[in-house]
Amino acid sequence: MPVPASFHRFTDRRAAGRALAWRMSHYAERPALQVLALPRGGVPVAYEVARALSAPLDVLLVRKLGVPGQVELAMGAIAESGVRVLNHEIIAELRIPAYVIEDVAALEQVEIERRARSYRGQRPPPELRDKTVIIVDDGLATGATMHAAVDCVRLQHPRWIAVAVPVASKESVQILRSVADDVVAVLVVEPFYALSYWYNDFRQTSDDEVRQLLQAAQADRAVTNHEDT
Repeated sequence: MPVPASFHRFTDRRAAGRALAWRMSHYAERPALQVLALPRGGVPVAYEVARALSAPLDVLLVRKLGVPGQVELAMGAIAESGVRVLNHEIIAELRIPAYVIEDVAALEQVEIERRARSYRGQRPPPELRDKTVIIVDDGLATGATMHAAVDCVRLQHPRWIAVAVPVASKESVQILRSVADDVVAVLVVEPFYALSYWYNDFRQTSDDEVRQLLQAAQADRAVTNHEDT
């Protein structure tokens, strides 16, 4: 059941990640776990999930395709593999021509490539075949960006795909359940309002913070692996 809008707010993304990690604890025993974060806001959340599950953390680069002049309104999303998910209802309603979609997608592809260099350097994306993949973001409003992320991962033949977020709209959960193997949300809310409503501190996550958390996750894994040997 959706919770009332007054039910709960998270202190910040790290606190939301710890709450989500508790909900994801049953994944700890799954083989070949891989946690993927949607940058930038999903990385602090995913860091806490990965640490709790002793799983490796990486980023999955997906960008929303915003309607020109209404950038918060998504007409679709694009992933680093080139996968696109389009919101055909929005496109038809606003009569958005194909060349506009192509122009926006080209700009977002440039940003995806920049982030890949910034966050990974020369390191390649993780191999996902036969893995249990948990895709994490800081929330789901429409689900378009996460839909593209799931489609991107599905092409790499994982064993299982779980979507995990602290807060989601009822509609986005229904959409993602049609494409992912599991959808876990601490809060399913109706009405959703804005994502920032569900956080006391919703400051933008910086590129530096993303890099620091990815490095910290690698260090955590190194310590865990050393203790296990």
